[in-house]
Amino acid sequence: MPRILWADDEIDLLKPHVLFLEAKGYSVETVTNGADAVDRAEADRFDVVFLDEQMPGMNGLDALQQIKGARPETPVVMITKSEEEHLMEDAIGRQIADYLIKPVNPKQILLSVKKILDGGAIRGARVQQDFLQGFGALAARLGGDLDFGEWTEVYEQLVRHDLELEGADEGVRQILDDQYREANRAFAGWVEGRYPDWIARVKDGQRPDRERPLMSHEILPTAVLPHLGDVGGSTERPVVFLLIDCLRYDQWLLFERQLHGLYDVERDWHFGLLPTATPYSRNAIFGGMLPIDLARRFPQRYTVDERQDEESLNAHEAEFLADLMGRKHRADARVRYDKLTSQSDGVQFAGRVSDYLQHDLSAVVVNFVDILAHSRSDTRILKEIAPDVPAYRALTNAWFEHSWLLAAFQELARHDCTVVVSTDHGAVRSLSPVKVIGDRETSTSLRYKHGRNLKVDHDDAIFVREPETYGLPRMGINENYIFAKGDGYFVYPTNYNRYVNQYRDTFQHGGVTMEECLLPIVTLRPKQ
Repeated sequence: MPRILWADDEIDLLKPHVLFLEAKGYSVETVTNGADAVDRAEADRFDVVFLDEQMPGMNGLDALQQIKGARPETPVVMITKSEEEHLMEDAIGRQIADYLIKPVNPKQILLSVKKILDGGAIRGARVQQDFLQGFGALAARLGGDLDFGEWTEVYEQLVRHDLELEGADEGVRQILDDQYREANRAFAGWVEGRYPDWIARVKDGQRPDRERPLMSHEILPTAVLPHLGDVGGSTERPVVFLLIDCLRYDQWLLFERQLHGLYDVERDWHFGLLPTATPYSRNAIFGGMLPIDLARRFPQRYTVDERQDEESLNAHEAEFLADLMGRKHRADARVRYDKLTSQSDGVQFAGRVSDYLQHDLSAVVVNFVDILAHSRSDTRILKEIAPDVPAYRALTNAWFEHSWLLAAFQELARHDCTVVVSTDHGAVRSLSPVKVIGDRETSTSLRYKHGRNLKVDHDDAIFVREPETYGLPRMGINENYIFAKGDGYFVYPTNYNRYVNQYRDTFQHGGVTMEECLLPIVTLRPKQ
């Protein structure tokens, strides 16, 4: 039975309230002054404490301070006759759970108790009920002919359920996971049937619409450069473009919660180029071109050879960006490019924000989220800390809440600038091994491969026989690409069980899921 302590020097007048609470199943103990309230709270545990703010001797605020000192976990509700703002602020500053103005009626008291003790359970039950009621409607929608805008709506709905159902009943979480898998199966089929047409429209110069999404190589010209205006103009505001490598939409939503008081937030979407990996989607962002066109324009610079180290695969992004500015904006724009790969890099960036704002455009790559995804794959303790998607998401958010990146956002919000945030790809938790056959020259990635004479079950992967139709360079005769669908990861038959166990339950990218392909573009304008 939940226990309530109620301190009020006129407690006898509140007897009907006490009887009402007891009839609702609560045990209520009463005292008439602050000192007795402190003694009882220190001696025993109560689920809720009600304190009258104006009591003779020790008043409610003083009693609150002592109770919180002894029992910081105990919820305290302050009740007062005064509506003075400074009293409310003082009480709130001391971490009260609720604040009520006299006269109070029994139902007000009951509502406050339920909100404190049962609010989480009540909200959780309602969220589960809403999800289960909407399950059929979402399932029916997945069977329809959706366009890009409708797919982003489906994904947003699933992500919202995912965030709201954290800690929900295991059976409900399983239903959500199954719906994610079903949605990703339908999504992969939708992409497979339309992607070559999108690329053809890009080559024809057609602009994005609801049928053809904005794609990675169009982010800078479409969503960033228009904010620059005329270089040297009197209304010019510097622009900072933050590309957070390997950022999923659900992770961004948690980051965004920390920024609402600082910025006006505007969200849009782009589709990550296939394969959703650094040599393709990220280089395309800074080059403003499809991978096939980057390979033609920069034959000595652009590479997709994964046998090279990660640094080599994106070593020329600054050069690609300078070329893009000359083609799409003005070559004399003051442009800066930085790649932040370590804590010290990030701390220096956060401490020197004003230096970056001396440029018309500062493009900054943040590698931490990508590093975390790969580290979880390689580090046993991280996999134990983040055993599933909600825990992995929470781990990323815990870093952000105490990071130099949040400090940088806070500093940028003090300046007259525009901040655009996006990513090159997301990541998906890979749980299902998929057998693939290829020769020794086949690339090594787990969610996509390119090579000669690749063989894979078409139910598990998109098979690309003509790379040009996907905007991809052909590195040799008879070269094909394959992209994993759903939560699959590619494993060769040789030493099959070893690699299945090594890579199962790792976060990977390069394939075709909503998490990897449907990517946010967020424009942040500091609140004035």
